[in-house]
Amino acid sequence: KWVSGMSVKFQGCFHVSQWNAEADGEEDVKIATKRLVRFRLCPTDYCSGDSAGGCASGYGDYIIDMNTYLQSYLEAKREYEEGVCEYLQENTCVCEDNGDDAWDEDTCLNECYSANGADYCVRVEGEEQFEANEYVECGQFDVPDDDGNRRLEEDEEEQYFIGPYCGNQGGDIYLGMFTEDTCSEFVDSNGGSSTYKSFVGESLPYSSQSLVGSECVTCLAQNDEDDDGQEDETTEMCEQLYMGAGKCESGLSIDYPNENACTFMEGS
Repeated sequence: KWVSGMSVKFQGCFHVSQWNAEADGEEDVKIATKRLVRFRLCPTDYCSGDSAGGCASGYGDYIIDMNTYLQSYLEAKREYEEGVCEYLQENTCVCEDNGDDAWDEDTCLNECYSANGADYCVRVEGEEQFEANEYVECGQFDVPDDDGNRRLEEDEEEQYFIGPYCGNQGGDIYLGMFTEDTCSEFVDSNGGSSTYKSFVGESLPYSSQSLVGSECVTCLAQNDEDDDGQEDETTEMCEQLYMGAGKCESGLSIDYPNENACTFMEGS
């Protein structure tokens, strides 16, 4: 399929307000925030991460729910990073026990990861990892108690939620803390980051660094088998995004381009 020859380029995001059909109580939010992402499929051969648009011709523009976009994007990123960590551990990092009493394999590996620009591989024993993918759909945050336990008792009055939102005029996607389960109302004027820091003692991850980058993400699946006659396959990320997105393919030279979302995107 032609999609395998393309790359995904994040274009931006925006919010729209809509009636919350699940609101059934007085305290429920009546007008919820719907978050959408625009992305572009550019020919991989000349997709540029340094360019805001990614490419100037031969592309299709798409629009999709932010949660769906983030789920696919973060899963693809996780798989890529796991592959890099595994490769470094098996082929680059020489961390065999040298008999030194002070030697520690985990420390050796972490130093090697950092030296090779793969800080995301670093693991510290006893340190809980923040999993951003748990909050792409507005997930409840369990406030830690004085002992660091992260479970909120059922009878606690206050509840808090973490979820993604558009920042930097739609150019980035940040995580914020909210007071309700649609992630429409921030818990404080700093996107919830001040409240999170008061609970945890450190900054909310991705509260100032975007969850998504400006890079071009290839749609060509890696084939471990050396078979020149095999058709190119599309990554799961691109399949999911393409199938679920509204489309404006008037700029693509393909049979039966889909233009069902062109008018909506022109007005957004």
